[in-house]
Order: sequence, then C-alpha cells, then structure tokens
Amino acid sequence: MAKIKTLYFCQNCGAQSAKWIGRCPSCGEWNTYVEEVIEKTDNNAAAGAWKASTSVGGTTSKAAKPKALGEILYEEESRLNTHDGELNRVLGGGLVPGSLVLIGGEPGIGKSTLMLQIAMHMGNLRILYVSGEESEQQIKMRAERLGQQHPGLYILTETSTQNIFRQIDQLQPNVVVIDSIQTLHSSLVEAGAGSVSQVRECTTELLKYAKETGVPVLLIGHITKDGSIAGPKILEHMVDTVLQFEGDRHLSYRILRTIKNRFGSTSELGIYEMQGSGLRQVSNPSEILLSQRTESLSGMAIGATLEGNRPLLVEVQALVTPATYGTPQRSSTGFDAKRLQMLLAVLEKRSGLRLGQHDVFLNIAGGLRLDDPALDLAVCAAVVSSLNDVPIAGEVCLAAEVGLSGEIRAVSRLDQRLSEAEKLGFAEMYISQFNARGLDIARYGIRVHPSGRLDEVLNGLFG
Repeated sequence: MAKIKTLYFCQNCGAQSAKWIGRCPSCGEWNTYVEEVIEKTDNNAAAGAWKASTSVGGTTSKAAKPKALGEILYEEESRLNTHDGELNRVLGGGLVPGSLVLIGGEPGIGKSTLMLQIAMHMGNLRILYVSGEESEQQIKMRAERLGQQHPGLYILTETSTQNIFRQIDQLQPNVVVIDSIQTLHSSLVEAGAGSVSQVRECTTELLKYAKETGVPVLLIGHITKDGSIAGPKILEHMVDTVLQFEGDRHLSYRILRTIKNRFGSTSELGIYEMQGSGLRQVSNPSEILLSQRTESLSGMAIGATLEGNRPLLVEVQALVTPATYGTPQRSSTGFDAKRLQMLLAVLEKRSGLRLGQHDVFLNIAGGLRLDDPALDLAVCAAVVSSLNDVPIAGEVCLAAEVGLSGEIRAVSRLDQRLSEAEKLGFAEMYISQFNARGLDIARYGIRVHPSGRLDEVLNGLFG
C-alpha cells in the first residue's frame, strides 16, 4: 500500500526538507518552503511513470550498462522541419527527435498562438496539442483566426498525465505540444497542479517519454512577476532547450530568444510581428524598424546593434526639453536607464553640454529592449541632436561604445554591422579607431569614420 508523507519544498529551487526551515540551504532564499503532501509509490511505478498509464505498462526493459566512449555508435539524426524559419534558426536547424523544449513568456504575449501556428504548419506530421487551460472551442476559434487547416492536428483538453499518455499510446503522434506544464498533474504525487513536486514529476514523465520514443515534446511554461520561468529551477535543467518569448504585448513585435540549447547556439533569436491573422515571420527586421524614420527631424540617430547573431539597425529617439519642475526627468524606454544617466554625465563632463536643467527622454523605436554597448554613440548623438535641434543626416549610422573619459571604444563583430548598413543603403558609419585597425574598410561600399574621442564624432556630425 502506498505511504503518504508530508514534505517541504523550496518554491525557488525545488530543494526538499522533512521540516520547515526559514532559509533554503541550496539557493539561500528566505521563506520559500511550502508544505506539500506527496505519495511515495513503489519502485515499479516510479521506474516507468509514463508507461504505467498505457497498455505497455507491464513491459520490462534491460538495465543500462556502461560502454566505452569509442564503442558508442553515433549517427547525426535529421531534424524535424517546423516550416518556420525563425523557430528553426533559434532551435539550431529544427526540432531534434526526442528533445524536450520549454517556451516561457508573459501572459498574452502569444505563446499559445505560436505553438498552434507551428503545429498547423507541420502538415506532414501527426501533432497532438494538449491544452489544460482552454477548451476545444477556444482552440478552434484561434485556429480559424489563423486561417490554416491541418488534418493531422489533434486537440486534447486534459490535465491528467495518465490520461494524456493513454491517448498518446493510441494516437502515436510525431510531435506533442503541452499547454501548459503548470496545469498538469500526476496521480503519483498527492499535490496540487503547479506545485513544485507536480511540475517536477510531470516533467520527468514527459522527459522519459520523449527519450524512449524519440518524439519531441514542446512545453509552454508560465513566468513569475520578475520574468523568470515559474516553478523550480530544476525544470530548466531537465529540459533540452529553454526559449523565452519576449516583447511588449501592446506593440506588434515579438522576440523568441534562446536561454539554453543543448543542440545549438544560444546566440540566435527569432523576430515575429503580431497581426490579426497570427504571427508573421520578420526575415529582415532592420527595414521594418527604420521604415518610419523621418530624416528632417532632430533627436534621431541610427545605431547598429546585435541581437544574438543577427545585426540590426535601430532608430534611437531622444527628446531634450527644459525642465518644468526643479528636478529634471530622465526616462528611458528600451534602453538601460542607469546607462543613460552615465552617458549624460559623460556629455556634461567631457563635452561641456549643459543638461542639468533639461528633461531627457529616450526611446528605442519598435518596442525593442536592447543592452548592446554599441548603442552608446547613437544615444549620445541623438541627445545632442535634440538639444541643439539639429538633425543628423539620414544616411549616417553609428556603432561604438563610449567610455567614462569620453573615449570611443571598440565593439565586437563590426563586419556584420557594416554589411547590414551597406545592405540597407547607408553611406557613412562612425566607429572606434581601434575597430578600424584590423578591418579591411575598402571592401565595404560605405564610408567609415574612425574616431578616438566623443568630441571628434560630435564635431563630424554637427560641425
């Protein structure tokens, strides 16, 4: 007979304790232990959790034995094409058979829309979409809004892992989508859905199923108020790939960013645009981000940045006005506010500008959130342009970091930034003189201005 026991679990890292303690010895957080009732099952049930729910639950498997590294046969498996260029790029070329992929994001950002759209694009495969949050009618309404048909897509509204695996055994899908992992519960654990023990147990069952059958599983996960994926930290360690779906839900652009990837690079990202008919892939985001720029207005500068491995040209907008109240305001959208304060101090100290009695507002057009130091020079140029009410020429872009002494510092992968600027028709770029030393400038059809000081760049732009 199963023995019922009470344990305490840390809501931050998943560590367990027989009694309540104030501070977690694993992660160091305070007051994170919560009591949960668990059921200790026998060894047979624990050894094959997902098989216990299917018709093959009585089968036996051979015990694993160690092998020499040279004896292990390896053949590179072909990845499953998701028919989505942005997702394929982020995953490293497609879905790896037997992989477990976790996708997190804010509520309403479009996680379910993205997964349903991906499932409907894979028309040559049998897809099982499991939803524990929406009804079949709600999913049907979203599918009609996307305007696509897929006869091999099956919808299952269920939260019990035992029932889910029973349907999986009958359907034998090629890909499984779970929306979401926090809504599932297993009968092997006596705890509420979304608790640490339930999330860990359900993920373990899905991981065992994926590895034994070679069927990739896509998990949708909730996030906490600080932006991290909800549940124990062990959840991110168990899965093969962790993706973050970011963006302002009041704006149209979304970024699919890689946090962890066992089968590819973590520097790739995908960009989408939310439309009424679903998510549209943005293959060349620079053209969209710059399509609304007006060359005759002051306070605008074009910066060459990198998001992952993708070069982007973004529009930096600044507005400098006399302060209405005693204390000047410093507001930033899409750019680090503390870094903006530092750059304003450099402009005052090294360039002699009087910004102490002015309000400064900064915005990265398109709703992007960037932290690339190469945007420093564009931010400084936009602030000076707005302060003096002098526009910057539309064919000029900038890519350099600004130091505290007013020096222009080098940035990484400048060749990619130059190629992107040349492709979009820019004629001039201001860079650091240290970047120009090992760069073959002649092979680019763009005029390069290497500089060592911030004052040199400002004089070149505004005379």
